[in-house]
Amino acid sequence: KLDNLTFVVNCNLQRLDGPVRGNGKIIQELESIFGGAGWNVIKVIWGRGWDELLAKDTEGALVTLMNNTPDGDFQTFKAESGAYVREHFFGRDPRTLAMVADWTDDEIWALRRGGHDYRKLYAAYKKAMEPSGRPTVILAKTVKGWTLGSHFEARNSTHQMKKMTHEDLVNFKNVLGLPIPDDQIDAKLPPYYHPGVDSPEFKYVMERRKALGGYVPSRNRISKPLAQPPVETYESVQRGSGAQQVATTMAFVRLLKDLVKVPEIGPRFVPIIPDEARTFGMDSLFPSMKIYSPHGQTYTSVDRELMLSYKESTSGVILHEGINEAGSTASFTAVGTSYSTHNEPMIPIYIFYSMFGFQRTGDAFWAASDQMARGFVVGATAGRTTLNGEGLQHEDGHSLLLAATNPAVVAYDPAFAFELGHIVRDGLRRMYGEKSEDIYYYLTVYNEPILQPAEPANLDVNGLLRGIYLYSPASVKSKREVQLLASGISMQWALKAQEMLAKEWDIAASVWSVTSWNELRRDGLEVDRHNLVNPDNRKQAYVTKALTGRGGPVVAVSDFMRAVQDQISPWVEQPFVSLGTDGFGKSDTRGALRRHFMVDAESIVVATIAKLVETGEIKGKVLREALAKYKIDDVKAADPGNTEGSG
Repeated sequence: KLDNLTFVVNCNLQRLDGPVRGNGKIIQELESIFGGAGWNVIKVIWGRGWDELLAKDTEGALVTLMNNTPDGDFQTFKAESGAYVREHFFGRDPRTLAMVADWTDDEIWALRRGGHDYRKLYAAYKKAMEPSGRPTVILAKTVKGWTLGSHFEARNSTHQMKKMTHEDLVNFKNVLGLPIPDDQIDAKLPPYYHPGVDSPEFKYVMERRKALGGYVPSRNRISKPLAQPPVETYESVQRGSGAQQVATTMAFVRLLKDLVKVPEIGPRFVPIIPDEARTFGMDSLFPSMKIYSPHGQTYTSVDRELMLSYKESTSGVILHEGINEAGSTASFTAVGTSYSTHNEPMIPIYIFYSMFGFQRTGDAFWAASDQMARGFVVGATAGRTTLNGEGLQHEDGHSLLLAATNPAVVAYDPAFAFELGHIVRDGLRRMYGEKSEDIYYYLTVYNEPILQPAEPANLDVNGLLRGIYLYSPASVKSKREVQLLASGISMQWALKAQEMLAKEWDIAASVWSVTSWNELRRDGLEVDRHNLVNPDNRKQAYVTKALTGRGGPVVAVSDFMRAVQDQISPWVEQPFVSLGTDGFGKSDTRGALRRHFMVDAESIVVATIAKLVETGEIKGKVLREALAKYKIDDVKAADPGNTEGSG
């Protein structure tokens, strides 16, 4: 039922620097691919000039010659001359050579490929529009650089070839039949040709343009602002989880369920899931939002007796793409740009295994930025040590770095549900409120259940959104201080290390929640740029300002590789060390993996003591005591069977 879909493939047989299939035939290859997939295939191979010769071909000699000539030769024929084509194409068979015996070289040279015959193309387009119940592909054989002259036509020209010569321009206008005198052709400033407002061509173009809605396609840069959800909508993530352990992935889904209930904005949310909705807990959305299908649900679901059974509907909202990250990213882009294309702002929520987002479809995410898409991209089951046991291909330790390369992506690595609430609320305001910013959010959420704390009464919301705030001040007073910076699931290790440092080593550790290493770096870069050109009006980076006056070294940790934390090191004035999950690792328990990468609480304690030894605040023997106490050694060197890439 895709009669309205037509692909037109311009088969000029060439890549930039050579043939696509020099020894083969790309059109036949494409015909088999599309035909095998059930498409209508229309081939436009030869122009009308060949019809006379084909009519003479009673023995099939010309058709056989056409079928047996590889693409590499067809490219060469159009880069030479009529005489060359006579000898090296028709001359391969005495029967075909006889067909053109009374033809001049110019007549042979004038034979066109089908893609340059307007009547045959029109016939192909007309055929494609006839109902058939399936999509159509038109394979049009052409010549790369047709009419552009000897330097370009069928040549393996480089991108540095930018200009046509006077001879090229004269030939160009002659082939196209443009009534411009030769003496008016200036290679430096070629004239434009207009057929006249009364010409049938001009009238036709104007009629079609009017039917299509205007002269130039336009896009809306400013979206109409949406009514923002009331503060009470975020109560489910602000109150904490009590005695129940809840992962931030599940907390996000609970928040989404509350957001879609808000009358003014709820119907605009579009969940997009490439795979494993149940893994993310999003099956709870099936009964109410349903999965979109143009055919509805024509089968009986095997889980129909369950409350959260699989439900498809023509009015469904969820886009369940089925192990297809590329298709899902395309859907995200389409939904995220609807504010412009249809003047209807929609809010895509694209949720996936964090490892399979920016790594697999980074180019498509860049295209989404280029098209000014807005929405939320959610890397669920994030972190290198959290989704253990499913093979190394699931252990994400670098998606935040990949996200950092995209200027439009605002990336957060929240530790708690209440942080998620503030981030989502701010994202809706920035993208769908009065500001209408051309950005989209990347949120990493985890599948490790924890006791979600209630939102602190004195929460520094500005710091949370800027990227860092003090979550847990030191519980003891000591001359030996340290600042622990953590994000995501690593906050649990930092809080445990804070307690151990106080009780076992008399070290006062303050724990900071870094919600966004990426945004802190961007802020630092902006401040550096400002200070470079405004030496008399210098500013401080936000992370520098936050840590000003805080004693001791800074230890930064996350469930991502160290380069994520290292992003902020230029703007940390205290001695700085980062702990992260560099390397492939291996499939094992969460605890074993965290010790392997040396990011667990005990490793944080040892790294803190080592830094205090380095700064002269603690004697070296204390470090040796800590190493022995926690049984920390070089686990990689001690394990002769360890291979970084083993599963």
